[in-house]
Amino acid sequence: MKTTNEIIRQASQLGMVVPGFNVPYLPMAKPIIQAIVDQDAFALLEVARLELIKFEARSLAAVAEEFNRWGRPDFVRLHLDHVPVIDEDGKHVDYLAVIKEALGLSFQSVMVDGSRLDLAGNIQATHQVVEMAHETGVPVEAELGAVMGHEAGPLPPYEELFKSGRGFTDPQEATRFVKESGCDWLSVAIGNIHGAVSVATRDQKKVEARLNLEHLDRLRQATGIPLVLHGGSGVNQDNVLAAIRRGIAKVNVGTEIRQAYETALRKTGSVAGAQQATYERTSWVIKDYFGINGQRARLLG
Repeated sequence: MKTTNEIIRQASQLGMVVPGFNVPYLPMAKPIIQAIVDQDAFALLEVARLELIKFEARSLAAVAEEFNRWGRPDFVRLHLDHVPVIDEDGKHVDYLAVIKEALGLSFQSVMVDGSRLDLAGNIQATHQVVEMAHETGVPVEAELGAVMGHEAGPLPPYEELFKSGRGFTDPQEATRFVKESGCDWLSVAIGNIHGAVSVATRDQKKVEARLNLEHLDRLRQATGIPLVLHGGSGVNQDNVLAAIRRGIAKVNVGTEIRQAYETALRKTGSVAGAQQATYERTSWVIKDYFGINGQRARLLG
């Protein structure tokens, strides 16, 4: 059976994508996995640190237990999403302890996010995680640049962000970062933004983001490794599909399915109803947004 790293590399080479579906509420795990299987796709089930502390994913152990209960490794693997070195509230995180716990629970890939550090600090933090994870054969995703949206307070106007290139990943820095950190995949900033996570704003519709595809081409040349797009919900579909053809091998999807779950739970008061809404929206993302239903064999072959 191919490793997760081999699958992501295959996706990059073939111009295909592996979605990463986030689990902010523990009951979402089952319908996400079922949708992946029913659509004959391959994807990652993932949880970020903020989903443990600001939502109801509960714990890494709880997510791993749900994955082990429903998971099918030939369809879906378990990924640890954003573990920041400095979090969205400006607090330092014991990131090595969190990642060590995930490795002990058999997460099949992990992410360290040192993007709020300077370049040297980000390289050093990422390299520490790479050394630890590679001992167990687990690939490491890192982030360079500023994929905004999780910070406290409102974002600047999106058009201002896009036109200025504020926070975009620098290609020269990316070359050095990949070489010195040893990361396997790199999350880049090319116009994508995260969905808001504060209680006051988490229900709002995301801005339809665009992607600077020429900048992506420069980053792909500069790095030579699979690239990752965070904040995939709500990005202009044509832009996303073009980015996948140009080297984006993994796209994170959070807001799209989280809001489906939350809306259905409010309307019905039923977890089962919210799970059904999650299943339907995950299926839509796979089939109608990415168009990867039925393509699992090609990716794993």
